[in-house]
Amino acid sequence: MKLILSSLFICLMTIAFGQGNYQLAVLKYNGGGDYYANPTSVPNLVKFANQEFKAGIDEEVPYVEVGSPLIFTYPFVHMTGHGNVVFSNSERENLRNYLIGGGFLHVDDNYGMDEFIRPEIEKLFPNLDMVELPYDHAIFKQKFTFNGLPKIHEHDGERPQAFGILIEGRLALLYTYETDLGDGWEDITVHNNTQENHEKALKMGINILQFALLKGGLE
Repeated sequence: MKLILSSLFICLMTIAFGQGNYQLAVLKYNGGGDYYANPTSVPNLVKFANQEFKAGIDEEVPYVEVGSPLIFTYPFVHMTGHGNVVFSNSERENLRNYLIGGGFLHVDDNYGMDEFIRPEIEKLFPNLDMVELPYDHAIFKQKFTFNGLPKIHEHDGERPQAFGILIEGRLALLYTYETDLGDGWEDITVHNNTQENHEKALKMGINILQFALLKGGLE
């Protein structure tokens, strides 16, 4: 499985943004958290990428279970929710193999997930530290230029932060906190987002996709 995914990942890295033909997925997990929150967010991001940049991404965005072998068919998986997250040992091993093999996981705290997801990430990679990405990190300087993460929803009023797990120099897991990009990607009427914040969120999403799929997260 790891070799299959690595080959797919290398292929995606070699194409120009706008010439892909692949599918993104949303992670389905246990523990009671609402993995299904923001149902229009990733589909809207895909539509934006296709309309504005002819990205060629399949507009169907399925849910994929943490422990499913199907996860290896998606180069990019998004995870969100407000509550508890629990990975079993077998699920953890499957997700770890996916990330080591070249996959990319974007975790976006939809307010309330933070206290649950951090321990699970620590169990996922006990020998790797989750580090904060600086404002001048390459992920903020892709198609669009940002000075760190944009603030989409207030939540606790804290500054938005981006954290990552790097595997041999590659950003394999991105955790976005106190920003709520997923809410910003949703239909603008769902959360009464301003057009400005909606566009900021989508543009930051494009940066994440471009960095994850084309650069392989390599510094």
